[in-house]
Amino acid sequence: MTETPATRPPGGGPVTDEVWDRLHAGAVDALTHAYVPYSHFPVGVAALVDDGRIIAGANVENASYGVTLCAECSLVSALHMGGGGKLVAFVCIDGAEQALMPCGRCRQLLFEHAAPGMLLKTVSGIRTIDEVLPDAFGPSTLAAYAG
Repeated sequence: MTETPATRPPGGGPVTDEVWDRLHAGAVDALTHAYVPYSHFPVGVAALVDDGRIIAGANVENASYGVTLCAECSLVSALHMGGGGKLVAFVCIDGAEQALMPCGRCRQLLFEHAAPGMLLKTVSGIRTIDEVLPDAFGPSTLAAYAG
């Protein structure tokens, strides 16, 4: 069992290979719910929440393209609809079930809802949210400015 050293799931345990496998399986299941009649590029995501839940999301396209919802948007909606919390670990995969890096917009969305040190499984290995979105602008930036 490999431990990932940054954020810990509920109970203080490590983000283990078993947890990553469960997240990957959740993302694979989410792929089956993607609505991609235009790009034919399904994306599935899954995340571990700080209360132990695993949530998932898939992309939902629209004929006007610009209002297409990324899988990360549906995941954050599921987070809030399910009671809120912070994201601890995250997986994003493409239709071939391979790791996919979230776009910049989605990295910002994930940052906003991340626990400190949130982990992402990326094409180049496990990274923290701060590594994939360095010097991010977020709620603490606004609070510091207001203060």
